[in-house]
Amino acid sequence: MSNNFVMKVGESLLGGGPPGTAAEPEVIVGELDGPFGTAFATLLGNQIKGHTKVLALMNTDVMVKPATIMVSKVTVKDDKYTNILMGTVQGAISNGVLDAVREGIIPKEKANDLGIIVAVWLNPSVSNDENLDHKILFDIHRKATTSAIKKAMDNEPSIDWLLENQDSIVHKYFQKELDK
Repeated sequence: MSNNFVMKVGESLLGGGPPGTAAEPEVIVGELDGPFGTAFATLLGNQIKGHTKVLALMNTDVMVKPATIMVSKVTVKDDKYTNILMGTVQGAISNGVLDAVREGIIPKEKANDLGIIVAVWLNPSVSNDENLDHKILFDIHRKATTSAIKKAMDNEPSIDWLLENQDSIVHKYFQKELDK
């Protein structure tokens, strides 16, 4: 990985837990002193009801480094969903970012120079799950965040891999329609 870049983009989809616990973060990692930094600041300042952007926190007043903004892909409509998103999932994303630093995916010396934007998928069904396992939800979102950052920083998938595998890749939900 080159330490000189403007921004990198990655995603991850991780399931395997009970219904509603899958994570699908999409991330952009970029230098704060360029166009990415302008986008980062604009995004944080441009709040929209139902799609609030917040800094990822380890706890109520401990921000993760690199600075990370969470943006919900789902319109937030109720307090229970908000509490899960801004509690369990926010903590998971923060820990996933730190895991990326610990693993050397993000160079530690760049922690104050980079920012991360995470578009967060949290299944709306969690609001109705009386037996939601917050530990499983946390672990899946943490691991998916680290994975998405790794894919971004490693430029994965490569264009060569995509070109070689294009005809064998069928989107999961398209395949379901074909199977009907």
